[in-house]
Amino acid sequence: MKSLSQFARTLGASGLVARSGAFFLLVALLAVLPAQAQNTMVRLHTTQGPIDLTLLDAEAPLTVANFLAYVRGGDYTNVFFHRSAWSSSPNAAPFVIQAGAYKWTDVQCCSQVATRGNVRNEFSAARSNVRGTVAMAKVGGDPDSASSQWFVNMGNNSANLDNQNGGFTVFARVTTPAMVVADRIAALPRVNSGGAFSELPVANWTSGMQIQQSNVVRLTAVTEFPVTQSSNDRIFNYLEAAFTSYLASSATSSGEVLGYTYRYYSGVNAYLATKDDRVWYYAPALPNGIIDIGSAADFLSVAQGAGY
Repeated sequence: MKSLSQFARTLGASGLVARSGAFFLLVALLAVLPAQAQNTMVRLHTTQGPIDLTLLDAEAPLTVANFLAYVRGGDYTNVFFHRSAWSSSPNAAPFVIQAGAYKWTDVQCCSQVATRGNVRNEFSAARSNVRGTVAMAKVGGDPDSASSQWFVNMGNNSANLDNQNGGFTVFARVTTPAMVVADRIAALPRVNSGGAFSELPVANWTSGMQIQQSNVVRLTAVTEFPVTQSSNDRIFNYLEAAFTSYLASSATSSGEVLGYTYRYYSGVNAYLATKDDRVWYYAPALPNGIIDIGSAADFLSVAQGAGY
């Protein structure tokens, strides 16, 4: 790993900055949407990639507080997606992916998440169960039975889920790059392991093999973003989710040096940094080392449009 001072000196080298065509092309293709008000955000670090959620604090306050209690208590670490449900033929399509109920630790499968009690239903037709929303699961016939389980709507399920059991409470939305990960999970093979695991999504599994921890889609950690995110935070969080091939979903360290605000990712030995309304990517393994990937203002607009 190179020192931060060397990083800053290298970034400041005059006239020898390589630009990444791939990054600029992606920025040009992404529509710039209006800025969104800041809500609480969390990142689900899954074995298939990061899933970032924007929580609807004002619209579903009881449900958000309930979800955050599990997050802050560490209850969702090692939880796995135990259900990937698809709609029936002839128009088979992903319906929901569901988690929050069962843990798979290094020792055993499967311990249940200890519930923190039920939360009152906060369904609203203004928060419909459409693609990319996150809602609470509950017991049939009891609208106020939601506890730890939640699901991501993989399609427009409003006609169904808005109109049964008092309606299912939508309390979060998945960011645009995170839906790529959700789609990846929904596309995994599903096996019937009986009981609650009749639609279990699995990865790197061969029929006849015993399902191991490495085969399920597990949450290795959950990160809560700061309530008030700076422009740099929004840009960095977006890039982490959108370009996992170049970055990790969490930084090893961050800070400021010689006017540069940076995050460092030890797993890929790379930095993101901003200075003078530019965003920089530095990886010693690259031929030119440094890439000026574009305007910070442009990336902020893209990040906001993607849900950050």
